[in-house]
Amino acid sequence: MNKMERKQKILALLQSQSDWMGISVVLNLLGEEFKNRTVRRLLGELRDEGLIVRTGLGPSTRYKIIFNTHNPEDNSIVAETQNSAYSSKLIFTKKSLSIIKLVKQPIFHRAPVSYDKNWVDSYIPNKSFYFTDEQRLQMAEKGNRNQLQQIQPAGTYSRKILNHLLMDLSYNSSRLEGNTYSKLDTEKLLVHGIRQDEKMDKERVMILNHKDAIEYLVRQAQRLTVSYQTICTLHYLLADGLLQLDYMGKIRNQSVRIGQSTYLPLEDRTRLENNLINILDKASQIQDPFEQSFYLLIQIAYLQPFMDVNKRTSRLSANISLIKSNYVHLSFNELDKDDYISAMLAVYELNQVSPMADLYCFSYLRTCQAYDATAESVGFDPIRVKYRQQRRALITKVIREKISGKNISVCIQQYSIEDLANIDNNERQEFIKSVKEELKQLTVNTIGGLGIAQSEFEQWQLGGS
Repeated sequence: MNKMERKQKILALLQSQSDWMGISVVLNLLGEEFKNRTVRRLLGELRDEGLIVRTGLGPSTRYKIIFNTHNPEDNSIVAETQNSAYSSKLIFTKKSLSIIKLVKQPIFHRAPVSYDKNWVDSYIPNKSFYFTDEQRLQMAEKGNRNQLQQIQPAGTYSRKILNHLLMDLSYNSSRLEGNTYSKLDTEKLLVHGIRQDEKMDKERVMILNHKDAIEYLVRQAQRLTVSYQTICTLHYLLADGLLQLDYMGKIRNQSVRIGQSTYLPLEDRTRLENNLINILDKASQIQDPFEQSFYLLIQIAYLQPFMDVNKRTSRLSANISLIKSNYVHLSFNELDKDDYISAMLAVYELNQVSPMADLYCFSYLRTCQAYDATAESVGFDPIRVKYRQQRRALITKVIREKISGKNISVCIQQYSIEDLANIDNNERQEFIKSVKEELKQLTVNTIGGLGIAQSEFEQWQLGGS
């Protein structure tokens, strides 16, 4: 495929999606023959040629085709969009902007405040709502991934897109904490881990801890409850190696302070524990998954029950109800860190949730939009990556030994029991499914990577496979 053909394919892809697309999405949809560096260069050339536009910077960069290059009015709109990568005025309501203005005053103009239990107690599950009916309806419509309305086990969708969930949430939650890892570096770390000759640092630990905590949520989805044990477990996993052992998953017994804020959290351990239990009891009663998600996001961060890693715990807790309900997860993507901090300050100092509700809705709908574009392109498959040597060995065995018909299922099942005796049963079923699917999809053009000769493959096909 020459350069012109590659450009045409990129343009065709952008036109078929008709919306902003990130480089990772573009690469996934184009396929393995398109390399990262090549696609980036071609996107730059297409932009210079006036055929596409770009918005955002760094990991937030997105591309979109210009449908009408002959209409000056359309082009002026595009140019304006291109130069406004992120605008708080387009995300926040007037009410939220006025609230943010208050918390952006110099700290000496803002009155010291403490934990307001009356505000917390004023929320009545299923009668009080942080989100409007319109917001909840819109997120439910966009985030629903069970369009056939069939009864599916909790966590079914999250297991299907686990790679994206790990990538998006680990990267964005860490980014909001000031982590400087790029999205590409995060992906490499999650896929390959740490080599023995590499040094561990806090940023790597933070990302790997997110991975462990997210996998816990997905793995335990069917049994998961909004409980004291669940939240402490999440904190333990997120804080591993970052806090002292006696602080991991345990309510603090010392005071904490919020940087650049006049908010003074509670100090007494017993009161902290009782308030956390009260928050979780209320959250468990909330029926709407988005309202429950937002309630945990706000109230755990507001209480600050742990020595550190409170906001990270609240962000992952916010995904419990979404994972269990098979909705798209909340990854906090495309959020400006300063806006997020301002929204949290509004909760801490003013008990105002409007700015954070606006950010939540914006980010959630953007995540749904991105997943609509990549519904069938889910990047690396954790099971395929983890057991690729075993999978390839088994496929080679099936073909070379000319195993066919019902014997294929028997062979795969036997192999998964004998050679993968210690793996989780869910992973075993995914492995079996992966092997069967690949055997169906094999062609003479794809067997080379397995070291199988065309003659061997053709003989296997003739054997009744």
